Amino acid sequence: MNNPNTAQDAGIRCEQLKAYFESLSRESVLNLGDFYASNVWFKDPFNEVNTLNEVRDIFLKMFDQVGEPRFVIGDMINQGDQLFMTWDFLFSIKGINKGKSMTCRGSSHLKFDANDKVVYHRDYWDTSEELYEKIPLVGGFMRWLKSRAA
Repeated sequence: MNNPNTAQDAGIRCEQLKAYFESLSRESVLNLGDFYASNVWFKDPFNEVNTLNEVRDIFLKMFDQVGEPRFVIGDMINQGDQLFMTWDFLFSIKGINKGKSMTCRGSSHLKFDANDKVVYHRDYWDTSEELYEKIPLVGGFMRWLKSRAA
């Protein structure tokens, strides 16, 4: 990818990332270096790593842990060397919710280096509402706890 010197270049970068994430597969995870720098810092509610290989491992592990993982990208706001995007993560978990598809909604904040590679990727999503509350038994407890805290 080229350095986004114009709004058009930045728009192309956004569309390329959107297409990459929406078609993410176990095989395409190996191409993460086309978009991410080797020293990328990544954080989500479960992980914090700072190398491309560690980010690859997180995405590969996702394909082992859940069935049919898929991202649907919503809004994207690009400003200079930063991108904010919302997404729905669709997946299933064998033995939970009768294997039916579940959705986790979240957002990502990305920052790019001078070579137009992602060097910062921070995911934001509510693990309680978007994951734990959807799991039988755990979900009931989390909803009860949430109502007590309110």
